[in-house]
Amino acid sequence: MAEVTIETIKNGPYIVTGPVELIDADGNEFPVEKRMALCRCGASTTKPFCDGTHSKIGFKAAEKAVPESAEK
Repeated sequence: MAEVTIETIKNGPYIVTGPVELIDADGNEFPVEKRMALCRCGASTTKPFCDGTHSKIGFKAAEKAVPESAEK
């Protein structure tokens, strides 16, 4: 079993569980947490973390990955 898992919550965030390092585009490191909820809707005011805004804006995510749509 993997030490790190990423779970997709229906119309919600990614739940990352396990020892991971999170570094933003500017190279800033976030404290290591055992469990993190990462924003998927793009509207969180605490990005990259989820703040629950997805439920207020009616975010609807794709139900599953579509292999044919993968970028090449």
